[in-house]
Amino acid sequence: MPKIKIITDSASDISEKDEKELGIIVMPFKVAHGGKSYISRVELTNEQIYKMLEESDETPTHSQITAFEFTETFEKLFAEGYTDIITVTINKKGSSTYDNACLAKKNFFEDHPDAKGKFGIYVIDGVGYTGAYGYPVKQAALKAKKGESAASIAEYVEDWVQHCTIFFAPYTLKYARKSGRIPSAAAFAGELMGLRPIMRIQDNAITTDAKVRGDKNIIPRIIEQTVEEMIPRTPYSIVYGSDRSVGDELAAALTKRLGYPPEEMYQIGAAIAINAGPKVVGSIFRRR
Repeated sequence: MPKIKIITDSASDISEKDEKELGIIVMPFKVAHGGKSYISRVELTNEQIYKMLEESDETPTHSQITAFEFTETFEKLFAEGYTDIITVTINKKGSSTYDNACLAKKNFFEDHPDAKGKFGIYVIDGVGYTGAYGYPVKQAALKAKKGESAASIAEYVEDWVQHCTIFFAPYTLKYARKSGRIPSAAAFAGELMGLRPIMRIQDNAITTDAKVRGDKNIIPRIIEQTVEEMIPRTPYSIVYGSDRSVGDELAAALTKRLGYPPEEMYQIGAAIAINAGPKVVGSIFRRR
């Protein structure tokens, strides 16, 4: 029976409960703020990063996970007798983390030529953010526990992330403007007019899919777009930030509309909050 370990990064936003119970390795992003460095999920909780964003004029930054960190992890797992590693990272266009994991794989086999054919390393671009790849990471860990092959699990993850869409709305454009995710002029004009963008995260890209006027129209618009595009009766998830109530509101409304509840609820951590702001809401699903 294969001995498989699933690895991801902290921007997948999987819960600490799933991380521990399923034995998933979650490699944390480091956050810098005020001349100090913090390890997300270890030294910095979600609530702390939200508070940091709301109380400081200085925008925190986060750094990529290095090839050295991945290499260390691969070495450790190889020594522990694992037969396969499946690593799923944040969208490769939003971070160099995926490229670093690929480099670590190359370096590992250069240092361990005897491991070829005996030890498999799969590196998968998560294509999106948060639960867009957090969901298949959890499913991958469940499949590994059932004894499925590494190749079939990797194929499942690849297929999921390539067909996943997020509709995602920040309740203010201030943080997106600071991070450069939305051009400053467009963000400033949008704030003045009370516009809220409904962002589409899909195929390694973030685009503005629609604009609504005022907070009250965000959730109805996300519902309409989700119902129109998702494959009927497939699992879907909710993403939210500092305000759990908007996540619960979207979950309740989609449950009523679709006839079944979301499978997962994802609270965004530091890597996403720094760019989008603390208060967000969105849906994650497999598109038609």
